[in-house]
Amino acid sequence: MSQGPEPLAQPGGAQPGDPGGVDMRTVADLMREEERAFEAAHPLSKQSYERGLGCFLYGAPMHWMQQWPGPYPITVADAHGARLTDVDGNEYVDFALGDTAAMFGHANPVVAEAVCTQIGRGSTMMLPTEDAAWVGEELARRFGLPYWQVTTSATDANRFVIRLCRMFTGRDKIVTFNWNYHGSVDETQVEFDETGAMVPRTGVHPNAVHHESTTRLVEFNDVAGLEEALAHGDVACVLTEPLLTNIGMVPALPGFHDALRRLTREHGVPLVIDETHTISTGPGGYTRAHGLEPDFLVVGKSLAGGIPVAVWGASQDMAERIWRVLPHFRTGEAINHFGFGGTLAGSALQMAAIRATLERVMTDETFARMAGRAERFEQGVLGVFARRRLPWHVTRIGARVEYLFRPDPPRNGGEAHHARHPVLEACIHLYLLNRGVLLTPFHNMALMCPFTTDEDVDLHTRLLDGCLAEIV
Repeated sequence: MSQGPEPLAQPGGAQPGDPGGVDMRTVADLMREEERAFEAAHPLSKQSYERGLGCFLYGAPMHWMQQWPGPYPITVADAHGARLTDVDGNEYVDFALGDTAAMFGHANPVVAEAVCTQIGRGSTMMLPTEDAAWVGEELARRFGLPYWQVTTSATDANRFVIRLCRMFTGRDKIVTFNWNYHGSVDETQVEFDETGAMVPRTGVHPNAVHHESTTRLVEFNDVAGLEEALAHGDVACVLTEPLLTNIGMVPALPGFHDALRRLTREHGVPLVIDETHTISTGPGGYTRAHGLEPDFLVVGKSLAGGIPVAVWGASQDMAERIWRVLPHFRTGEAINHFGFGGTLAGSALQMAAIRATLERVMTDETFARMAGRAERFEQGVLGVFARRRLPWHVTRIGARVEYLFRPDPPRNGGEAHHARHPVLEACIHLYLLNRGVLLTPFHNMALMCPFTTDEDVDLHTRLLDGCLAEIV
């Protein structure tokens, strides 16, 4: 991980959330120009969106699809490798890659072949196939936990693990970290307000969940706060990412993971690590690269080339505790689905796609190529910031890179949240989009896939420099 140039003096005594060195009036003017350019270049996407408004709640199959820069989302006609083309014929270098779900490239031929073959043999039978045992053994070898289960999303995997931890511990609460990312798990949809009180996350209704009964919230890297939260004796598990990834990246400070593991063991609390985003680190994720020792591990999104899937693994000790409350089924006993699962979970189609991904795509060689492109991207952005004398930093984890509008990496989610600047982000993203580059719309995140080229990376660098030249 690395950061930008030495912090520079910020005119006017910049406050948290002030991007420093940027003329926001010029940003507003540029944004208006870019919106006009977008409209001119995307008439067919506009027609598609207007049709969608008549049948989808927010004009698209899922409301996040509406939240790209510009007055409406582009409509995709084709996506292959690191590129996609919209219905208006515009081509883009895609650094969003489905927000990690397509991290190994759109229409990856290895996965596409496996999926097409399995479709011809049956996609779901609620029975295992020969691929299943191979996948389970490979997950155990790769991630170091002996027992695994398959779900249709990382959200489901996290939910199921939380439910199991509550069952065998007899405790109700979870500990999670401010501005985490664990999908749409209800217990994690909280944040600290300006007084330090835990409240429902901005824009999220509590949905009849009384978070005071379900959740203890701690700032990432806050060892004392974690210890205080665990000391109550009512925590069923700690659910965390290895580093925060959905608010701009927040790296773990030296010693934090050691303290996290020590404290959870001292208090008899299972540690659940969610690698859904940090799998960008390498073939075994951040956990294997840094020698972490979770009790449960969750990986989602990228394992099956876009087929909805996630997996969760359990240690030997956790598996034995689960079996004591939920023993193996025996013929003649009442059937019990344990309150979780999903009819499509563990399907033949999922197993074929996961096997192809693990066996032939998620290799050391693939990750080395992706990380090399990401390092080039990181260095290019750092060079732009230095040239434009902007006090911003860059963080990289394997194939994933983010830039944030503050001099140093944030120490916790609260600091990262205050460094976000939605208007500036939207302006940069729309400027890039109008010239053929897509970043993840929610923040300044870029992923490299096996098909990303040096030329793709350098295009982003040139365009970012051009955008900042207009507003700095």
